[in-house]
Amino acid sequence: MATIKVCTVLPHFSRRVYNAHGVGKSWWLMNAVDWSVVVVYLVGMIGLSWHLGRKQADAKDYYLGGNNLSWWSVGISTMATQCSTNSLLGAPAFVITTGLIWIQYEFALPLAMVFIMIFLIPFYRKLNLVSVYAYQERRFGRSARTMLSITFQFLRAFATGVTVYGISIVLQSIVGIPFALSVLILGVVTVIYDMLGGMAAVVLSDVIQMVILYLGIALCVVYSVSAVGGVSEVFTQFSSLGTIIGSESFVGLQTVDFSGTGFTADTQYGFWPMLLGGLFLYVSYYGTDQTQVQRELSSKDIDDTNRSLMLNGMMRFPLVATYCFLGVCIGAYIVKNPEFLLLLNEGGEPNYNLAVPKFVTTVLPHGVIGLVMVALFSAAMSSLDSTINSLSAATIKDLYEPFVQKGEIPADKQLMLSRFFTVFWGTLIVIFSFFVGNISNSVIESVNKVGSLANGPILAMFLLGILTRYGNEKGAISGLVAGLAGNALVWKFAPDVSWLWWNVLGFFVAFGVGTVVSKLTGGTTKDLTGLVWYRGVAKEFDYEVNWPKRYAIMVAYSGGMVVLCVGLSGWL
Repeated sequence: MATIKVCTVLPHFSRRVYNAHGVGKSWWLMNAVDWSVVVVYLVGMIGLSWHLGRKQADAKDYYLGGNNLSWWSVGISTMATQCSTNSLLGAPAFVITTGLIWIQYEFALPLAMVFIMIFLIPFYRKLNLVSVYAYQERRFGRSARTMLSITFQFLRAFATGVTVYGISIVLQSIVGIPFALSVLILGVVTVIYDMLGGMAAVVLSDVIQMVILYLGIALCVVYSVSAVGGVSEVFTQFSSLGTIIGSESFVGLQTVDFSGTGFTADTQYGFWPMLLGGLFLYVSYYGTDQTQVQRELSSKDIDDTNRSLMLNGMMRFPLVATYCFLGVCIGAYIVKNPEFLLLLNEGGEPNYNLAVPKFVTTVLPHGVIGLVMVALFSAAMSSLDSTINSLSAATIKDLYEPFVQKGEIPADKQLMLSRFFTVFWGTLIVIFSFFVGNISNSVIESVNKVGSLANGPILAMFLLGILTRYGNEKGAISGLVAGLAGNALVWKFAPDVSWLWWNVLGFFVAFGVGTVVSKLTGGTTKDLTGLVWYRGVAKEFDYEVNWPKRYAIMVAYSGGMVVLCVGLSGWL
C-alpha cells in the first residue's frame, strides 16, 4: 500500500492528501466550486464561438474574421498564442532548475517585430494573402509553396501536440483524470469552438484567455510570496535552491550571462545564443508561420497590423517576467518546504513541469484553484485553437485548392471544408500528443526544439525571395532541405550545441545553399514587381503612421530590457 503523506502549508488552508508519487488521491483536490469555474469557462467558450460563427459567409470570414478585427485584440491574441501551457509550466520549471536567465529570451522580441514590420508584413498585406505560403508560389512556384506548407503543417501540429501533452499530464497528476481522457477533453472543446467560430472566435477567446491567464499567474505570485514570507525572503531563499535540488547548472538570480556561448552543455543559455537565436526564432515564428501571420492579416490595414505587432513586442516582457518570477517564488517555497519535492516525484525523479499545478493545489484555497486551472486551460487552448485554424487554412489554400479543387472553392462549400479540416487537424494533434513526452525534460524546451529544426530554413526561403532578385525555386527548395538536414544532424551528433543556435545555423545553411543553387541554375526570369524589397519600397504601401519613430522606440526598449536585467542581477 502506498505511503500517504499529509502536507499542511498554511493553517487557514484545507489539508490535501497525496500519495508518495504526488498523484492526487481523489477528485476532491478540486471541489465543486473549482469544477464549476472550469465548466462555466468551457461552456462559455463554446457559446461565444457559436454566437460569432452565425455571421460567417465564406472562408475569408472564417480564416481572417472578415479583415475586421481590432488591432489591440489581434495583438493580445498574438501574445496569448505564444504564451501557452508550455510557457506557464515550462518557464517556472526552467527557473527552478537553472535560474532567471530564461528572461534573456525576450530581449530579441522587439527587434524581431521591427524586422517583420519592415521586410515581411508589407508584402503580405499588399498581396491580400490568406495563406502566407502563397507568397512562395508567386515568388518561386507551386512546388516551393507546397513543400513549405507541408513542412509547416507537420511540425506545427507535432509541436502543438506538446502543448496538449503538457496540460494533460497536469490534469492526470493533479486531479487523477487519465491522460487519454484529459487529452480528449481539451481537444474536443477546442475543436468545437474553433470549428464554430473561426478566426473571430480564436482572437476574442484569446483575449479572454489572456486576461484569465494573467490573473491566474498574479494570484499564484501573491499566494507564493505570502507562503514564503515576503518578497525579500523569496530572493534570499531562492539563492540557495541549487543546493537543495542538486542542480549543477543553477545560476540563481543571475538574469544575463555574457560568458555563455551555447556550444557546450553547461553554456546552453548564454546571452548571445538567447539574443541571436531568439531573434531568428521570433522573426521566423511571427513573420513566416501561418499560425501567427494569419491573425496579423485579419486586422483592417497595414497600420493596424503593425500596431498589433508593436503591442506584442512591448507587452511580452512584463508577462514573461511575471511567470519567471513565479518560478522564483516556488523555488523559494521549495527551500523552506523541501518535502514539496516529493509531490513532484515521477519515476524516482522530480518533474518540475508539475511545480506550478502542485503548488496551486497545495497552497491555494478552493475557488482560486479552479481559476488557476482555467488559466492553464486558457494557455493551452489559446495555442491549440490558433494552430488548428491555421492548419485548416494552409491545407485548403495550399493543397486542396491547387490539387483537388483546382481553383477557388465555391462560397457555399468553403465553410463546410474549412470546418472539416479544422476537425481533421484537431484530431491529428490529439494523436501526436501521445508521442511527445520524451523530447526534453522541460515542455518549453520540447516545443522550442521541434520549432527550431525548421525556423531558420523556413525564414531563409522567404528572405531569399524578398531580399534577392536571383533566388529561384530550385534554390529555395534545395536550401530548405539542406537547412533541415543540417539542424537534424546537429541535434543528433552535437547535442551540446544549444537549440537556440539551430535557428541561426539552419538559416545560413539554407540561405547559402539557396543562393549557390539559384545562381548555378540561372537565377529567375519571373516578374518580381511587388515581390522584392528595395530601398524606398515603403512608399508603395499605404501607411498612414510614421513608423520609423516607433521602430526606434522598440529598439530602445530592447536595449532597456538588457540594461534593466543587468542592473537587477547586480542589485539582487
